[in-house]
Amino acid sequence: MARFRNDLFISYSHIDNQPIRPEDKGWISRFHASLEALLSMRLGQTAKIWRDDKLQGNDIFSDEIIQQFAHTAVFLSILTPRYLKSEWCTREVREFCEQAKQSGGIVIDNKARVFKIMKTPVDTQEFLPPAIKDILGYEFFSLEDGTPLELDPAYGDKFAQDFNRKVGKLAWDISQLLKQLTAEAETGNKDAAAPAAAKPAVYLAECSYDRKNIREILESDLRCHGYTVLPDQQLPRDEAGYVAAVEAQLARSEFSIHLIGESYGAVPDGLSQKSVVVLQNEIAVNKSKTSAFPRIIWLPEGTASSQISQHLFIEALHQDADVQFGADLITGDLEALKASIHAMLKKLEQPEPALPEVQAGDTQAAHLIYLICNEKDRKATVPIRKYLRERGCEVFLPAFEGDATAVREAHRQLMSNCDAVILFYGSGSEAWKRTIDSELKKMPGYRSGKPLQACFTYLAEPVTVDKEDLIDMEEPHLINGMAGFAEAEMAAFVQAMQPGGAKP
Repeated sequence: MARFRNDLFISYSHIDNQPIRPEDKGWISRFHASLEALLSMRLGQTAKIWRDDKLQGNDIFSDEIIQQFAHTAVFLSILTPRYLKSEWCTREVREFCEQAKQSGGIVIDNKARVFKIMKTPVDTQEFLPPAIKDILGYEFFSLEDGTPLELDPAYGDKFAQDFNRKVGKLAWDISQLLKQLTAEAETGNKDAAAPAAAKPAVYLAECSYDRKNIREILESDLRCHGYTVLPDQQLPRDEAGYVAAVEAQLARSEFSIHLIGESYGAVPDGLSQKSVVVLQNEIAVNKSKTSAFPRIIWLPEGTASSQISQHLFIEALHQDADVQFGADLITGDLEALKASIHAMLKKLEQPEPALPEVQAGDTQAAHLIYLICNEKDRKATVPIRKYLRERGCEVFLPAFEGDATAVREAHRQLMSNCDAVILFYGSGSEAWKRTIDSELKKMPGYRSGKPLQACFTYLAEPVTVDKEDLIDMEEPHLINGMAGFAEAEMAAFVQAMQPGGAKP
């Protein structure tokens, strides 16, 4: 691998460096200065960035430019409508790609030596070579009432803050690639910069525009911790191609994250007219059903939509166990989401030792019973716990103390490892009961094929219309304890746990 004289070459169109206000610097000039400062900090030395600041209005392509490519580690295109119309700008990309083939290749360990940012939206990238057309870019614009505006401080403080944040993310990503290239050049070993132990690849699902900033924050956080974040390329915009590409990306992943906002999101060209958000969720559900694929869905409390399609999707996420199959539904803030993500990653990297299998007829093994109840009902469950303990069972209640992540992880562990479940329906509301029912429907996604021996609902005081309705409808696996501890009916639960007993 060759050593390089330039860390980075910035390719741009002259017209895109015109300032909005006469007293300001051009956007490209400010971008260059900010990137150089942040990249130097990330590298621990002055970054060597080459940009032709003498470009004229006709964007003349010179021999001086061509000579830089053989000595340049990374190429950065600033895409705009003018850039893509310029024969010389698109030629720069092609020339660099040709030169890169002679100096280590365009792609290093699945990372392209070409970066692109979108200063403004562009209609097509068909004139670009695949090396840059297919990679994910960095959007440096924001949509305001459907109008794209560059991240320029002339538009206000929020735009300036977003500009700095995105330059910081770009600088980090470029610095990691440059460090890898340097390590390979010094050792001659393409695996020199590889981590000692591979970390799980994370599928961070495409989202609607109102969640893109959060997605970028999470992507930066995951990459900084050494995780591969997918998708790592542009996905097709037709539905059939999109579904196939997402399936391929999920096949490379061990975990997926889905961010749900108020907007429905982009809709690929196809018959279903489902958004990318809905399609990715459906594909991940299918993967969860076949391979116990873990997922997190972030739906912050209070999220609502005026769009009918998104409103129905949000309702389904709350109420339909199949739509959130295999997923933890997180309704807290961004920090709660981050905590849940890292707890899941820790579990994937440091899996708990498998529990010993219990052979049929093994009377020495205690059945593990998960007794799910409202915290107010802890004392009311004492007769049940004593009854089961006398019959050799271990009984666990939900975790009621600790932070939300720890409580949720304890619940997941019990759902994964228990032999049977009793849902104690006492002081909990009807809505609470339905939430627990929805969680129980998701249990197969937690258990990796381990069968559940029994799942019963225990009715306790106070008497409610909903509980009476369950009795009148003769719901199966129901224990009526509203008149006191129902020892005779508990026998049916114990019998269900025996070999050949009634199954839920």
